[in-house]
Amino acid sequence: LQGLKDNARKTAITELQSCMNDAASLSMALKQAHWNVKGPNFIAIHELFDAVKARLDPQIDAMAERVQQLDGVAVGTVEEVAKATKLKPYPTDLTKSADHIREISARLREYGARVREAIDTTDEAGDADTADILTAASQQADKDLWFIESHLE
Repeated sequence: LQGLKDNARKTAITELQSCMNDAASLSMALKQAHWNVKGPNFIAIHELFDAVKARLDPQIDAMAERVQQLDGVAVGTVEEVAKATKLKPYPTDLTKSADHIREISARLREYGARVREAIDTTDEAGDADTADILTAASQQADKDLWFIESHLE
């Protein structure tokens, strides 16, 4: 890419892959919660989890495509994501909506923090375009966290 130093490119690939790992893990956790949630306001929570996932997945795709633009290899298999994500495994024994909301909120908060770190790192390395992609992901994560946490009293 024009004007992008090798260090900026390598840094961006590393940061994007790390964010992708956490985002893919979060995406699968959202689906787990969507499938298994029960309780008051079931349909609202069930549909909210799917809507958040539907907004997250294009962010993952944008990150992966940026990795390719930078001459990297986007890795997104379940096996590799499971090894690399920094998010803790999602519990598979939950059914209560409040429990799912708390667990998803915690992961969304952690993912948002990771993305914000990557924004700073890629910007400092000199790749403003990658920082912009990550900024869009961060803004959406913050908004979705607000939507989900608003269901907690």
